[in-house]
Amino acid sequence: MTRTFLRSRLFAGLATLFVSPVLLTATPQAWAVEAMQLAPKPAIDAPAGAARTAIAYFAGGCFWGVEGVFSHVKGVKSVMSGYGGGPANVRVTYETVSTGSTGYAEAVRVVYDPAQVSYGTLLRIFFSVIADPTTRNYQGPDRGTQYRSALFPQSVAQEKAAKAYLAQLGQSGLWKDPIVTRIEPVGRFQTAESYHQDFMTKNPDNGYIRRWDAPKLAAFRALFPAIYTATPVA
Repeated sequence: MTRTFLRSRLFAGLATLFVSPVLLTATPQAWAVEAMQLAPKPAIDAPAGAARTAIAYFAGGCFWGVEGVFSHVKGVKSVMSGYGGGPANVRVTYETVSTGSTGYAEAVRVVYDPAQVSYGTLLRIFFSVIADPTTRNYQGPDRGTQYRSALFPQSVAQEKAAKAYLAQLGQSGLWKDPIVTRIEPVGRFQTAESYHQDFMTKNPDNGYIRRWDAPKLAAFRALFPAIYTATPVA
């Protein structure tokens, strides 16, 4: 576990808990109330087609929570934390991405069955409980370009759906500030270190998870009960 890792995540989460005694007794369900923002159903979606497997990439701040929520979605086959959106000829690590100078963002790779859950539904979940589309280069306590929110479409249909949905969010009136989430090429997605994988599932009592990520999962369960599964995929 690296020094940067401890400084940027564990310290931030524990510091939040120590500063506010109220948080020590707060449940994920209580924090979910402030996180709830049900995004509209997509007007345009990527068709399922004949394929039983599709891939989608998302960047939305700390990848622990992004992976943690998507791993509980029915129809999702696997979720992997990693780094995307930077130059394909550059090898990165958590340490280098954390500098904010690589062009990479913390991201997740979602493998899903489009016959069970559509790309548009994944977008709706993402913006309802995972990422604030109005914050530029930060989410929650995490600051820097590596924490930007971005969509990385993998097909013409996904790109069309993503562009339409961002426009739809901007017209929804749910957010007072402009939508700043970017649509980018994922480039060379690089898998994150092993200690980041399934972090939320393996470390439910971690201070950062309790404060920032458990509420997202609780909100997802409350807002999308029909597609929530209690057993996460790896």
